[in-house]
Amino acid sequence: QVQLVESGGGWVQAGGSLRVSCLASGGSFRSYGMGWFRQAPGKEREFVAAISWSGGTTYYADSVKGRFTISRDNTKNTVYLQMNSLKPEDTAVYYCARAPTAFSRLPSLYNDWGQGTQVTVSS
Repeated sequence: QVQLVESGGGWVQAGGSLRVSCLASGGSFRSYGMGWFRQAPGKEREFVAAISWSGGTTYYADSVKGRFTISRDNTKNTVYLQMNSLKPEDTAVYYCARAPTAFSRLPSLYNDWGQGTQVTVSS
């Protein structure tokens, strides 16, 4: 089983930037893809971005495309989510998870979730 720990969340004004990180331990990090999801109060968990095991392929939700960038460093067992031009509607708890073999936006198909990190964007 893979253990995932997110960090880097915080408070930022609209238009600002944040980078959240997800450190993996256990398992072989470079053998699986990773995904980022978010969940706002009263809403369902939604897909944000995903990245293949090599980092060569990335996927984004339409709502973040052009503003967020997912990347990974397999030497550090870490996946990142760089968030620019943040909007108040980006406010949520951000989670990372181990991706299924085939790309999916469905959180039910992801495994080994982290505990999440809060991102708050004020207007």
